[in-house]
Amino acid sequence: MYSQKFTPQQAVPKIKQFCAYQERCHSEIKEKLYGFGLTTIEAEEIISKLIEENFLNEERFAIQFAGGKFRIKQWGRIKIKYELKIKNVSEYCIKKALFAINDSDYLATLSKLADAKFNSLKNEKNPFAKKKKLHAHLRLKGYEGDLIQEVLIKLIK
Repeated sequence: MYSQKFTPQQAVPKIKQFCAYQERCHSEIKEKLYGFGLTTIEAEEIISKLIEENFLNEERFAIQFAGGKFRIKQWGRIKIKYELKIKNVSEYCIKKALFAINDSDYLATLSKLADAKFNSLKNEKNPFAKKKKLHAHLRLKGYEGDLIQEVLIKLIK
């Protein structure tokens, strides 16, 4: 990342600015600190200081991440959970983040996505192929199979 190596004293203000710009998870911060050329021990000390000073809060990150991906990219809970696991977010924080997504908004978004995809498949004559494509699209977005089935039943009568 950086060709120049930083001392811990030089890295702290840079990493604080990095955290202040947007919510970050611990793994992103570790990666950035290692990119600065810091050792594991130095990175862990800086991370502890960031947590103490509330620059770094994994629960807050998980809730922001889940809310943003749901609102902006219209991802389902399965995909959000998967992405948070990739970022090494704790199971507790993941559960808290998924719980923060409003159920009625979630179902409304799923229905809206299903309607839009259903309308885009008007040229598909085979009803089974249409249903399969619609199901695959919603699965790819990260929605649960049982919820997809409920929406499909309402949509394809």
